[in-house]
Amino acid sequence: MARWFRWRPWFPAAALGAVLAGWLGAHAWPWLTYGPRAGDVLFQSLPHGPLVDTIEGVTRSPASHCGIVVATPGGWMVAEALGTVHMTPLSTWCRRGRGWAFEVRRLAEPASGAALAAATAPWLGRPYDARFRFDDEAIYCSELVLLAGRSALGRDLGRIERLGDLDWRPWAAAIEGFEGGPPPLDRLMITPEALRREPVLARVHGGLGE
Repeated sequence: MARWFRWRPWFPAAALGAVLAGWLGAHAWPWLTYGPRAGDVLFQSLPHGPLVDTIEGVTRSPASHCGIVVATPGGWMVAEALGTVHMTPLSTWCRRGRGWAFEVRRLAEPASGAALAAATAPWLGRPYDARFRFDDEAIYCSELVLLAGRSALGRDLGRIERLGDLDWRPWAAAIEGFEGGPPPLDRLMITPEALRREPVLARVHGGLGE
């Protein structure tokens, strides 16, 4: 028995390595423990900037961006509206948020998720809409999820809200800058936070700090 407990130089390093790998997998690299499924709706807090801070401030939420997971022959991708509506590799998407944090919400039925993912295809290539308007010429991130849901599920995901019913006042100057005029308080929109509150989307992985 004494021989079994003899000092072995490799043991502390191996043990430390295992502990460190486990910590990194759970905290620093959360995408390593995420098992994606087509149609998963992902949320993240983008790096700070005028538009990101306004979105998070108006909605009182850490969620400033979202996208839908899509299975492709080249691997897992995320359909998102950022610059344009396009596909981004899943690992790249997950590492982009502040603190590399992200949150995954999922429909119960895999077939519904697959349909949601497929319904993003018609919108690829559309420009981004920084004014959060409902039209087909330009698309913002949560609008992409809404449109895909309408097509695939025949219903809205999330609750459509008026800008005037959100916490717009502290951000009035920023909104005026984006609009080139007074805040459009009657404008209807779907926000990332409204999608996070959608009952049929269950949280299955990760989380964002409130």
